[in-house]
Amino acid sequence: MSFLRFAVRRLVEMAATLLGASFMVFGAMYLAPGDPAGFLLSGRSASPEALAAIKAQYHLDDPFFVRYLRWLGDIVQGDFGRSITYRTDVSRLLADRLPTTLLLVVMALAVVVVIGLLLGRIAAVRGGGIDSTILVGTALAVGTPSFVAAVLLQGLFAVKLGWFPSSGAGDGFGDKLWHLTLPAIALALYLIGMLARVTRSTMLEALDSEHVTVARSRGVPERQVIRRHVLRNSLGTLLTTGGLIVSTLLICTILVETAFSIGGVGQLLELSTTTKDFPTVQAVSLIIVALFMTVNLIVDLLLPLVDPRIALGTRSTSV
Repeated sequence: MSFLRFAVRRLVEMAATLLGASFMVFGAMYLAPGDPAGFLLSGRSASPEALAAIKAQYHLDDPFFVRYLRWLGDIVQGDFGRSITYRTDVSRLLADRLPTTLLLVVMALAVVVVIGLLLGRIAAVRGGGIDSTILVGTALAVGTPSFVAAVLLQGLFAVKLGWFPSSGAGDGFGDKLWHLTLPAIALALYLIGMLARVTRSTMLEALDSEHVTVARSRGVPERQVIRRHVLRNSLGTLLTTGGLIVSTLLICTILVETAFSIGGVGQLLELSTTTKDFPTVQAVSLIIVALFMTVNLIVDLLLPLVDPRIALGTRSTSV
């Protein structure tokens, strides 16, 4: 199977999966007990005229599949509907909040990759007491949920020491970086421990392989052995783990954004769910699903390139 054919097939599969996900996201509202119009009113009383206006606005008298196709057509054109809570277009809400969430995820991912890979490599190469210390530290990190880390970091470095802002996303790029430092660390802590342990395990397995023994017996310097043989043969596993890390970041950002009142897409989803703002919930949910599938697609396409031993068509388990 050529790489182009594989890529096209995965794109078609992704489009079909996204279509199925959109149907489930749209239909979730109609699984709620009661009349959809009453669900939109959130229990508030309304006159017959107001109720009729609600039904006309959301086409509730049309058949279900007609409503779904109309909603899907609007989304294809970039129209996610109008927020019930914020009284504005959902597209505008997303445009205002998505950059903050993406910046937070990128910052957290950078922290995870740099520190996680470094700790995993040191533990695998050095061994002994350093290895044991890193294992204990990463075990504590893995056992600390993101929302717990957020509360602890906020209480210590923002409230007690006053080194960082305790809430908000800041204004301007530099100020945003400063405001998002603590949230990024809280988001990254658990995943640092996970990546460090995966890196350590993968490198130890590669260090025990036959080709590494042969390279050492030929007098190849240890640094070259680590770089050319150990790290290169670990790339496939690390890339798959990286896909899982990005997916986890997209989920955990909801908790961290809420804890720090950042005002990103994650907090928007939490608030919209609480207020039953279903157009916003549908839009954010669909975007998160699309991001998940995009990450999975990228990992599947990169795996055969970074590790020739992996055949085309092999599926990653990153999402």
